[in-house]
Amino acid sequence: MKKILLISTGGTIASVQTENGLRPGFTAEEILGFVPEVKSYCDIDVLQLCNIDSTNMTPAVWAEIVGAIEKNYDRYDGFVITHGTDTMAYTSAALSYMVQNSRKPIVITGSQKPINIDGTDAKMNLRDSIIYACDDYSMDVVLVFDGNVIAGTRAKKMMSRAYNAFYSVNFPVLAKIMDGRIIRYIPYEPVTTPVHFQRKVSDSICVMKLIPGSRPEMLGYLFENYDCIVIESFGVGGLPEKLVDQFYAEMEKWAEKGKFTVMATQVVNEGSNMEIYQVGQKVKNDFKLLEAYDMTFEATVTKAMWLMAAYPHDYAAIRSHFYDTINHDILCAQ
Repeated sequence: MKKILLISTGGTIASVQTENGLRPGFTAEEILGFVPEVKSYCDIDVLQLCNIDSTNMTPAVWAEIVGAIEKNYDRYDGFVITHGTDTMAYTSAALSYMVQNSRKPIVITGSQKPINIDGTDAKMNLRDSIIYACDDYSMDVVLVFDGNVIAGTRAKKMMSRAYNAFYSVNFPVLAKIMDGRIIRYIPYEPVTTPVHFQRKVSDSICVMKLIPGSRPEMLGYLFENYDCIVIESFGVGGLPEKLVDQFYAEMEKWAEKGKFTVMATQVVNEGSNMEIYQVGQKVKNDFKLLEAYDMTFEATVTKAMWLMAAYPHDYAAIRSHFYDTINHDILCAQ
């Protein structure tokens, strides 16, 4: 029988009703008590890492999750992490970079309603996650929700309340789980590289979401205070003429210190391509900007965070490894 470790971090799945709204309250042991049938699938232990609303998720908690997995990696066949849905896509992407080449499955799940409420989706999601974690062909970091198995770097929350909250962006779902059966869509490729853990990521990153009329003076403050700016641009990616002069001045000022920019898009599907329009092509070529292409926004941000910690102020190394494909995160980099 497989041995699984259930790691609880809080979120809606663990929440109880209070006079001030829902707050995490159930322990990992109590959560498991709502799905007693899973004990027939595997030998399962629990670890209460924290009990927070996922709005309060931080890189420090990611490091604790990675540390718990690393410490217990040789003792268990798989790991299931219960988590709040609001930042779950960030966590699943971050763990994909912080724990690489895992032959053992690391499954993240949660729910839109607390596990003790009638009609909740929590029991199905937790049951499916444990089933998936027990399977011989499961590996790496995935998010399991509403019967879908999504690569950790491709998940995005698209619905605020519906049960089918998470979609796989620019990549097919890895599998579906129906009536306890796993139906796989991606061929199994065994992991041959040893598992690698990295607990540290950098938080010296900010996001600048462009709107019509964005003010150029914002750029000076952002470049001065952060090592990486992710620009969430329009369409396939570009920079408004109003920002160009200030952007050039700041890039020339800070590039030698290893600070850099990643161009992403506000459009969820199909990704960026700065080569198409003049507003994108020139600025990309002049400064060799990194570009997200078909990556999710969450993967773009967390990959930059991981790389900045792995290669501090070494833009050449960051640029080289940004386009490495990790857990299906990028397909169409040029």
